[in-house]
Amino acid sequence: MTTADGAALTVDARAKINLALHVTGRRGDGYHLLDTLVTFATFGDRLTFAEADADRFTLSGRFADAVPRGDEPDRGNLVLKARNLLREYAEAEGFSATPVHIHLEKQLPPASGIGGGSADAAATLRGLARLWRLPGEIPAPLALSLGADVPMCLAGKPLFARGIGDAITPAIGFPRLFLVLVNPLHQVATPEVFGALEHRDNSPILDGDMPQRAEDWLALIKSARNDLQFPASRIAPVIFAVTDALAATGAELVRMSGSGATCFGLYPDLASAEIAARNLAAAYPDWFVVATTTISSGDAA
Repeated sequence: MTTADGAALTVDARAKINLALHVTGRRGDGYHLLDTLVTFATFGDRLTFAEADADRFTLSGRFADAVPRGDEPDRGNLVLKARNLLREYAEAEGFSATPVHIHLEKQLPPASGIGGGSADAAATLRGLARLWRLPGEIPAPLALSLGADVPMCLAGKPLFARGIGDAITPAIGFPRLFLVLVNPLHQVATPEVFGALEHRDNSPILDGDMPQRAEDWLALIKSARNDLQFPASRIAPVIFAVTDALAATGAELVRMSGSGATCFGLYPDLASAEIAARNLAAAYPDWFVVATTTISSGDAA
């Protein structure tokens, strides 16, 4: 996208996929401790940044109408919150943070367990840091203040995230995957899902050395689980229908991502994923269905 305001800079906000998620404890302040294996799809939202005479925020895409337009604390959107926080940081450090036109192409469904808002916030931090020519890395506390998923989205590569999502370890040697994402366009409230958990002191995903081969990574994924899947499915039984529909396509593995309601199926290649996606979209035209690949650990963030 090129605007009349000047040259534009475009940043992808990739869907975050929780391939496995174990709840390992709970802090005294109520935050749950997690151990999650995360990768990122090539499909996602897209943000474009251009210098402007005054701040502007515009929207397009399938789910544009679901995005809040303001940056009020209780009902704002994370793109504008990220802009404001990074501007405050830049100006406090003595850098100029000029007005900017931000355009968000919203293709990820809201509140869907694949990090749409968090991915948008991370992409905003990356894009504006480049536009404003800020040196060094974005401070971790700034990213975390926008949400527990933002630091991992800012990292943007396959990783383990532990604690409340802020303790990140790269998943070295993680392979590219082929999958179908399905969401019945039913929003599930994350606090309600965590509140329905019966067990909060589960084992971590990995006990020992990190896998070295693609087949070992796949074996680890299959041996793990998502501790939020059953409580989310009890709250929103349509998730059972989604996982059943994915399983019927012959997926090698079917699981929910994050707190839902997006589920994914893994396939041996992109052609198989695309066939499954076409069949699912035809059978369930009201659902969000997309075939995609994920990045590997060697891809650029």
